[in-house]
Amino acid sequence: MRIRQAFATGLLALTPALTGCLTHTRTVMKTRPPDVVLNSTLDQLLKQTIDRYDAVHSTQLNISMTISTGGSVEGVEKYANLNGFIVLGKPDNIRVILLLPVVSSRALDMVSDGKAFKMLITFPTRNCAIVGSDQSPPSQKGLASLRPAVILDSLLIQGLQPDQVVSMTQDSRILENPRKKNDFIQDPDYDIEFLSQAKDQVASTLRVVHIDRQNLLPWRQDIYNADGKVATQAFYSNYQKFGDINFPTKIVIQRPLDELGLTVTVNKAIFNQDLQEDEFKLDIPEAIPTTNMDDPASAAIAPCAAHGTQSPH
Repeated sequence: MRIRQAFATGLLALTPALTGCLTHTRTVMKTRPPDVVLNSTLDQLLKQTIDRYDAVHSTQLNISMTISTGGSVEGVEKYANLNGFIVLGKPDNIRVILLLPVVSSRALDMVSDGKAFKMLITFPTRNCAIVGSDQSPPSQKGLASLRPAVILDSLLIQGLQPDQVVSMTQDSRILENPRKKNDFIQDPDYDIEFLSQAKDQVASTLRVVHIDRQNLLPWRQDIYNADGKVATQAFYSNYQKFGDINFPTKIVIQRPLDELGLTVTVNKAIFNQDLQEDEFKLDIPEAIPTTNMDDPASAAIAPCAAHGTQSPH
């Protein structure tokens, strides 16, 4: 009995230490739920994704674009700020024209029909061109690694394809209220994962589309390559109504493997107007050195390899 009493007395003596000296308190970020949280089923979200994609037949965008190249591998980043235009024509036609400041001559002109692409680069120091099939893998990093499909797939989010399967999970992100200091919102989202059909009981992730539950609009898309690595991340914000079409006016495209980033700001948008036949025609002058990415010998020479992105100012 005395031993039990002594043990109990010892535990009581340790109580202040356990609740005081051995425990600590620290301040952490305080969050709150958003004022509005919308619910949806997977079928409803898939239908909305298809409807948004099908609503756009053609697009003419007046844009400002910031191009960043380089990163941790090079140990330096370079930036260029250019204005220009993006023209999209369903299903796979795209043209991107970026202009030099002041003189408004072409800095970059890129076109694709979904099968083959051409890209003419005329800044900052010399002219060069890259051609090839849309599926040709980039052998260079930075601006020379850019393919039209990257922009097309980022601007228009496709729905579920017949040869794909899909699953949905839920997650959240923390947003800071731009109108109120130290007001952090725990913003929930739906994550829709598009996968290939299973082969030998293995399916590969193709894309993940993150849907904001405050408005049921995409805020991010992750696109994976054949090795299961994230090839493209696109972030969407500042949605605006253009007629019946709700479209993001800020799209940030990151290509981490290629050390390339594009920030597209939409200044003006026109949807579903008829396009001219020559909208997607690009003639490359014979005097311009051209890399054919489908020709290993030509790709090995890579005349654009030393063509880093610098400010044209």
